[in-house]
Amino acid sequence: MLRFLARRSLGAIVILILISAITFFLFFALPAEPARLACGKNCDPTSLAMINKNLGLDQPVPVQYWKFMVGIFAGRDFAVGHCDAPCFGYSFVSQESVWGTIVDRFPTTLSLAIGGAAVFLVCGIGIGMIAAWRRGTWIDKFFSSLSLLGASMQIYFVGVLALAWFVSGLGIMDQPAYYPFTDNPAKWFSGMLLPWVVLSLIFMANYSRMTRSQMVEQLQEDHVRTARAKGLSSRTVFFRYAWRGAIAPIVTIFGIDLGSLLGGAMVTEYTFTLHGIGRLAVESVQLTDLPMLMGVMLVSSAAIVVFNILVDAAYAFIDPRVRLA
Repeated sequence: MLRFLARRSLGAIVILILISAITFFLFFALPAEPARLACGKNCDPTSLAMINKNLGLDQPVPVQYWKFMVGIFAGRDFAVGHCDAPCFGYSFVSQESVWGTIVDRFPTTLSLAIGGAAVFLVCGIGIGMIAAWRRGTWIDKFFSSLSLLGASMQIYFVGVLALAWFVSGLGIMDQPAYYPFTDNPAKWFSGMLLPWVVLSLIFMANYSRMTRSQMVEQLQEDHVRTARAKGLSSRTVFFRYAWRGAIAPIVTIFGIDLGSLLGGAMVTEYTFTLHGIGRLAVESVQLTDLPMLMGVMLVSSAAIVVFNILVDAAYAFIDPRVRLA
């Protein structure tokens, strides 16, 4: 297990380096000038040259990339002062620390991801198991149709309708906003409830369909038939034997989805005006803010890679047939 984790961690580091290099060099292929954006409209050549020097943009691109990577682990000196590790630099637009901005925005994304994941995982798996348990009945057909409808929905459409109905129209839900959990748990819950529900609708549909198909497939396996032949109850066969075989693919998709959500749910955050990592990524692209974009990209990629490793490691505990060599 340790050799497996070490090998996967080494591969993850290589992937993150490649992502950072590709993002960095592609940025400088764009026609926009970051220094001119930071300088403003009334910018003279002297001010432009000074900004280029302060931001390190007057150096060759490979040198800039090397200093950026070194700064992540050892810190870096800028004209505005020293940046402690992990240093992703300072924003071209706001001149604020990239790492500090990401740390400030991350609790919003974390709350959205964890709460939404809890809703769609519990409800999606529950609906899928009920549909598989009542396979062929009207309950199965009803939930299958409902899942198909949910999978065809888009967050930006459902989110706007939910805001119009439940917040502006009926007034039964609070305007979505993030409040620190430690300050006011009740306000944190009420402010994130609507984004959780809307975010979970599409994921819930996918998980219910996947759970149903996996359970139906497992119920046809030889070991499940053998358990039935031994006289075990249908409930025991369903939950102890079939469910254990069906959970592995679900855990795989859940790990990828949760890692992606922690990297930023862009559409959801924009729809509900939540200032998280996803919204920060979009703003960085719009403003051609390379340091901020690099920081968000690396944090998002790291979240996805780490959860993929955790999912692979969890296989050994979920399914004894899996061997990690």
